[in-house]
Amino acid sequence: MNLETASEENLKFILEQLADKLNVVNRGLLDAEDYDIDKYDDLKLMYDIVIQKGKLSVLETQAFVEELGRIRKSI
Repeated sequence: MNLETASEENLKFILEQLADKLNVVNRGLLDAEDYDIDKYDDLKLMYDIVIQKGKLSVLETQAFVEELGRIRKSI
């Protein structure tokens, strides 16, 4: 899978992976429909950092989840 291309499928994959890596219990917070494809580069950067870092501290996890909340569309 080539994640360099912004697509709905790639966005969904990245959000699912972030939910797994960040141990997000409420998966509804990372529903691809709640994120603009325009924010794909931001989400891809977060994904790359989380994957590269591997294990995150509690504070790092909280910071990533908060940033995801800021990127999410206002509902």
